[in-house]
Amino acid sequence: MFHNILTDIKNELKKSTLLFELNAKYKCYKIKRQYHKIDAYYSASGGKVAILDIHPCIHEKTATTRIDSHCFYQAIWAFKNILASGVKSHVDVGSDVSYVGTLTTITDVTFIDIRPLELKLDRYTCKKGSILALPFGDGSVLSLSCLHVIEHVGLGRYGDPIDPEGSKKACLELGRILEKGGNLYLSIPTGRPRICFNAHRIHIAQQILIYFSDLKLVSFSIVDDQGIFHENVPFDNWNNLEYGCGMFHMTKI
Repeated sequence: MFHNILTDIKNELKKSTLLFELNAKYKCYKIKRQYHKIDAYYSASGGKVAILDIHPCIHEKTATTRIDSHCFYQAIWAFKNILASGVKSHVDVGSDVSYVGTLTTITDVTFIDIRPLELKLDRYTCKKGSILALPFGDGSVLSLSCLHVIEHVGLGRYGDPIDPEGSKKACLELGRILEKGGNLYLSIPTGRPRICFNAHRIHIAQQILIYFSDLKLVSFSIVDDQGIFHENVPFDNWNNLEYGCGMFHMTKI
């Protein structure tokens, strides 16, 4: 059965690869014409656009500016909440590094990842660590974020060991280090529950709240399948999404 699935995947990839190659060839043909045009302009004045300096960008001519709606909105959502809280220090576990860097403009940030990011940046500290064994004592972190991370845990994508309960264990570990009265800002793919091996898991919101049974939900926001951001909405209306991004602001009581 698995062999048949692999065969189907290979066949679909061949089709999509052919279409991609045809599209790329057409775009490269257009770039070649554009290159000769601009090279002729510089050559007329004794200059030249050197062949070795050519850097083709063939997929950026789009009708609108594209974004990753999950990363875009979750960063704004978390930053706004952390700024409003007025905390002096914050811990982030494995989130997008652009978001982490921006956070250093408003608070001291300790970044935890199994693949440490060493930077010379004011108000930034990095520690190597696993989300399944975070380098903090029980109830010692007042402000904590983990955006689009726990869905990957235990699937081997980033070199971590296979663990079918990776997401659940990651939630328990985040809850362990959160201080009483502290705030956790968490995002995760939300919708029809399933495992998309080895990329990520998708959970319904109710399951995440079960994993964090000792925390209280402060607010829930979500990006839907159309990339539209819905702020401060009920959490139980989104179970049929294919790939939404649920954002949970929780506190330990």
